[in-house]
Amino acid sequence: MHKLQKKILDLASRKNIGSLTLREIGEEIGATHPQRVKHHLEQLFKKGFLKENKEKNTITRIEQGKEGELFYSIPILGSANCGQALTFAEEAYEGFLQVSKEILPKQKNNKYFAVKVTGNSMNRAKIQGKQLEEGDYAIVKASQGSPDFYNNKYVLSVINGMANIKKFKKDGKNQRLLLISESTKDYPPIVIHTEDFEDYLVNGHVVEVIKKP
Repeated sequence: MHKLQKKILDLASRKNIGSLTLREIGEEIGATHPQRVKHHLEQLFKKGFLKENKEKNTITRIEQGKEGELFYSIPILGSANCGQALTFAEEAYEGFLQVSKEILPKQKNNKYFAVKVTGNSMNRAKIQGKQLEEGDYAIVKASQGSPDFYNNKYVLSVINGMANIKKFKKDGKNQRLLLISESTKDYPPIVIHTEDFEDYLVNGHVVEVIKKP
């Protein structure tokens, strides 16, 4: 999601942006051109993150996952590679994945998103008892943590601008972080020096797998 769209959503969580002009919204989020604000507002309406009541002159944020009693609406933000890091990490909104609340109990869905799995380097991984295979959807909890927090978790991360899913292992003895494949094929690990952790982007960790039909 574009950074200005994130700022608009944050603003909409705090006040009714329907009462503001495009220029006033721009001043709040640091956008100098009203047409840029208009474009990103239209994108948020299209994606279902905002709703408008013209009679009451309100624009409010839709908290995903609170719209129904039975389902969470989890935004699908592109795909991630489970082989080499070949899929670009630029988020591409593709709609919503409707997931029963019995599958993801007590989750605050606005902190979760889904990515479609490509590749086979994690087809032996077991997440909630399910393998992570081509065509599956990985449910990711957006998170920021230390190497200790991510240790032994399956993480969605960005390497050289590419998104991938791997198992995170901390090798404290050698001051290294390892991103490990669990696959029927032999894939070498991705090795990161501990001092480079701050420059290596982890988007979150995988908490559930929705198998392809």
